[in-house]
Amino acid sequence: MATSYQDRSWTSSDGLNLHYRDYPGPEGYDGPPVLCMHGLTRNARDFADLAEHLAQTRRVIVPEMRGRGMSDYAPDSDTYNPLVYVADVEKLLAEEGIESFISIGTSMGGLMTMMLAQAKPGRILACLLNDIGPEIETAGVERISGYVGQGRSYPTWLHAARSLCEVHGAAFPDYDLDRWLEMAKRTLVVSQNGRISYDYDMAIAEPFSKPGNAAPPNLWLAFEALRDVPMVLVRGELSDLLTPETVKQMGARNPAMRTVTVPRVGHAPTLDEPEAREAIDSLLADLK
Repeated sequence: MATSYQDRSWTSSDGLNLHYRDYPGPEGYDGPPVLCMHGLTRNARDFADLAEHLAQTRRVIVPEMRGRGMSDYAPDSDTYNPLVYVADVEKLLAEEGIESFISIGTSMGGLMTMMLAQAKPGRILACLLNDIGPEIETAGVERISGYVGQGRSYPTWLHAARSLCEVHGAAFPDYDLDRWLEMAKRTLVVSQNGRISYDYDMAIAEPFSKPGNAAPPNLWLAFEALRDVPMVLVRGELSDLLTPETVKQMGARNPAMRTVTVPRVGHAPTLDEPEAREAIDSLLADLK
């Protein structure tokens, strides 16, 4: 079984070279792929372990949105918004001839999942929304605004890991140094000057606070496009972005939704937790 990936690329409508990891899955697999979409400041490495696991049975595609990882940075920071990200992914799907897929979206990637469903209902066969819903708590957005685009860099991985702990420690109170080092290596890279810096364009912070950029309006309408679609909603028990009240409303609107709470984790679970992994495996098994 093939579990390694290929680095591939596609071109956005405005000429950016965008990167994605393509895990082909088992030899001869030609079924619908799993599309994994990352959060605001993250990249394809967020799904490294999960994608290797899923690729044992399915093709997995992990795009890096503009301004992240190996994708080009945009000359116009106003294009760093969910509507443009979705347009970029639509172009990738069209180029690959993908008409239906399973979607796994963390935070911003979950918003994109809802928007993709609204644009063309019926093509998402099943989905997982990771710690995100149609209503986003202001406190969580303000917390994210407090660190995104800071442009910090560090002399060693240890310094980077300790900084991540200072910023995100409340969301991951049980993480030890090894876990913070692991997170650092998924989130940061060694820059040309030898220092360790965040693997995204700091300019993504510029439009984030503008209305409609953190999350488009009327997302309940987008969520309705997923009604009766097999769905797992993963919520971190300590999340400040997704409230239990919103989770309850989501369940009422989609009877096919299963909710999984990851204990002692905030925004956002890594999806490598046993509770999340079991739920993902169960979701995909039901599609066979």
